[in-house]
Amino acid sequence: MKRKMLGAEEKRAYWLLVLPGVLIYWAVVAFPTIFSLVLSLTNYNGGPLFGAKLDFVGFTHYARMFKDQYFWISLKNNIYIMLISLFGQIPLGFLFAYVIHRRLVKQRDFFQTMIYLPSVISTIVIGILWQSFFSPYGPFTELMQKFIPNWENELFYDPKKAILPVLFVILWMYTGTYLIIFLANLQKIDPALIEAARIDGASEWQVLTRIILPCLSGVILTTAILAISGSLKSFDLVFAMTAGNPARRTSVLSLYMYDNAFRGAPNYPRANAISVFMVVLSLILIWIVRLTESRFGGRE
Repeated sequence: MKRKMLGAEEKRAYWLLVLPGVLIYWAVVAFPTIFSLVLSLTNYNGGPLFGAKLDFVGFTHYARMFKDQYFWISLKNNIYIMLISLFGQIPLGFLFAYVIHRRLVKQRDFFQTMIYLPSVISTIVIGILWQSFFSPYGPFTELMQKFIPNWENELFYDPKKAILPVLFVILWMYTGTYLIIFLANLQKIDPALIEAARIDGASEWQVLTRIILPCLSGVILTTAILAISGSLKSFDLVFAMTAGNPARRTSVLSLYMYDNAFRGAPNYPRANAISVFMVVLSLILIWIVRLTESRFGGRE
């Protein structure tokens, strides 16, 4: 009898602790996602939403989205951002963290602060400052003209080059986040392992590849997931620096969704179709990263 009472109390305590989190998750994440999926399959075009007569049109808006050239331009730019995040921010963040942790440089606190500082500054402020820096009348133009007289800055006017300043700023801004993540986890590795390896004659490269990287396989997976999710939701920095121009050649998926929903004639179903596509793409990429780590990664 007492065991049954204890079991009932444990269940009540369990639901008391879990239910608020579940309700918040459904209200903030699950319900909006499902609602967005449903709305993308209708002909809703503004006005009262609840109680309105909505006709289901199937995947019409998805088909039109895939035929839109600006969708593919936005997706291509998101892929560029994803690549610079996965193969730029994460390796650089780890490299800086490794150098600082292994005491291969002096003034460690100074370098750690300077690298991490951009991560805590407002993204809009950073976007405006770098937009001014790369503008045709900004410091970057003056700097280049000292080496190449009469050089004309067309970065923000050339559709093929306009994304380059954005990629540079993204690399500069978020590398510090991964520095802190790797530095915190490097400090959790038992120093005795590294010392024993050095006593046995292991080089710095062998210590890195045989001990440190396998110990950080789970952390690398986490940073890859963060990089993928962050690259897909890139909006504020791109909006502040270029607003998708010139001719929407620097647009990303989130900005493309914003344009469909709030600029000109609103197309809410297509905007929701874009958001659903972003969620599905994110899940697929995360699944690929987890599969890769499970097959080739080490174990902590």
